[in-house]
Amino acid sequence: MKLSRRGWLVAGLVALVAAGTYAIASTQRYAAAPTRITIDATPITSFDNRDPSRIRFGALEFRGGLALTAENEAFGGLSGIRMEPDGAHFIAVTDRGSWLRGRIIYRDGRPAGIADAELAPILGRDGKPLAARGWYDTESLAARDGMLYVGIERVEQIVRFNYARDGLAARGAPMKVPGDFKSFTRNKSLECLAAPPKGAAHDTEMIAVTEESLDAAGNFRSFLLDRRPGGDRVARFTVERSDDFDVSDCAILPPGDLLLLERRYSPARGVAMRIRRLAIADIKPDALAQGVPLIEADLGFQIDNMEGIAVSRGARGETVLTLVSDDNFSPIQRNLLLQFTLAGE
Repeated sequence: MKLSRRGWLVAGLVALVAAGTYAIASTQRYAAAPTRITIDATPITSFDNRDPSRIRFGALEFRGGLALTAENEAFGGLSGIRMEPDGAHFIAVTDRGSWLRGRIIYRDGRPAGIADAELAPILGRDGKPLAARGWYDTESLAARDGMLYVGIERVEQIVRFNYARDGLAARGAPMKVPGDFKSFTRNKSLECLAAPPKGAAHDTEMIAVTEESLDAAGNFRSFLLDRRPGGDRVARFTVERSDDFDVSDCAILPPGDLLLLERRYSPARGVAMRIRRLAIADIKPDALAQGVPLIEADLGFQIDNMEGIAVSRGARGETVLTLVSDDNFSPIQRNLLLQFTLAGE
């Protein structure tokens, strides 16, 4: 059977994820040193490929997006992102062990380009790139009080960085994690990290939800970890898995919700993404958290391998969700940046 371009894309994405590999994996894909780069950004003006005039999708409204490319070989694999309070500056991680930071340029409230872009290696305690010692698959990113926390799938570790003090030169200090992290399914673990704000439930803890490391009932194994230096308190809970979706990231929606970004890869059903909203107060030891879907989209829409989500405020006080995709350094995939606003908030 002859496959359409969309069919080849579906087949290629499914094959990449099923294999659990990255394109050109033998090539160094992390930045060797801090480097300014130029990112070419092609605007995405509509989300629905079939109806360009449509802007409302579930509980969200499409704001605009960008398809991102750069000549630097370390650019790509965007796996986590956090926005600064100004809604323009961002810090992101790539799954091969680099920081990416920059500033979104807006035109008429829509993303129009990326400026001031820099790549840098994510450093260990010794000042050397973590990826050089095999600590990559840097898949999740959380921020709180000037600290950044990065989840690393390959070694099942969470590393803390004093970003407010040291910027891209910050050196990582591993957090203490429970021993059962070693029982996670390979390449299907630390995709979601979130640090609730002061005054919210679990505000001294880190929320961690696995990608597809499941309990006996088939739900996502999840954790509440003491975020304070030296803290070792751990509680376990689960998040309901449904409709073959797996977790790819999460972010805090102030004052007290968790947004869970999910993706699905299936030869029969294709590629899709979903965002669920969970109340942080419903996350308790031994509880099963469920949540409510806000949006679901397949390849009839402008999506790819959606792996990162961040929350910020727009110029008019609106709640803005910024999503990025991981191209796996593959020519058949794209690095996308998409923005939505939460309708009615």
